[in-house]
Amino acid sequence: MDINLHHSVIGREPGEAPAVVLLHGLFGMGSNLGALARALQDDFRVYSVDLPNHGKSSWLQSSDIPTMARCVAHWMEEQNLPCAHFMGHSLGGKLAMQLALSDAGRVDSLCIADIAPVKYAPHHDNVLAALGAVQEAACQSRGDASQIMGRFLAEDILIQFLLMSIRRNEEGVYTWRFNLAGIIKDYDAIRAGLEANEPYSRDVLFIKGGDSDYILREHRARIMTLFPQAAVKIMPGCGHWLHAQKPRLFNSIVRRFLGGDEG
Repeated sequence: MDINLHHSVIGREPGEAPAVVLLHGLFGMGSNLGALARALQDDFRVYSVDLPNHGKSSWLQSSDIPTMARCVAHWMEEQNLPCAHFMGHSLGGKLAMQLALSDAGRVDSLCIADIAPVKYAPHHDNVLAALGAVQEAACQSRGDASQIMGRFLAEDILIQFLLMSIRRNEEGVYTWRFNLAGIIKDYDAIRAGLEANEPYSRDVLFIKGGDSDYILREHRARIMTLFPQAAVKIMPGCGHWLHAQKPRLFNSIVRRFLGGDEG
């Protein structure tokens, strides 16, 4: 498989402590989970990965969930990483779940932030419109990009999150680090539910934003079918961006699940 997944690594040396792989969400990059990586570094070797079609990683012709999960498995082989604990937010959580379901031996445990293994209705129309408008405008500043997105998006936290993935190219134009055209093309595949021949029987923690509708009561049956050892932790007062809204609480929950020293 000819693909490069960019990553950073901090924490303990190989073999000294368990490995944890962090997978970010749609339109993001590995550095989005930097605060969590730093919170885990004393007890783990922590890998923060740019997903396919994101950050500095390779762009794919097809970016459905199984294909991207296979890319992560291939990256693990390149890193001589036979297995690891996984924490994934949103799309990253879907990839982590798919990897666990298709190649369970690679996944020691799963921590899934605000996503379920189900098919979602289209709900990124305004985001995709905002991203496309910025791209078409050939913005000369981040401020211009922010102003354009404000015409489509009401949540400042979402605009600031998206701006983390913008960069200035050699012509001085601000462009997206992610493969916007590829994401649009494969959007239906990205929002698809997960399938498996057998369940993943190791420990799984779902962390739900209390104000988010990404994990709902009606998703419980599917979650328990695929992940019979799953538990759910709710973070009150948080939406989908729970790791950014209450980072200390989020990091503490993940550390406790992984068995890290709470200090």
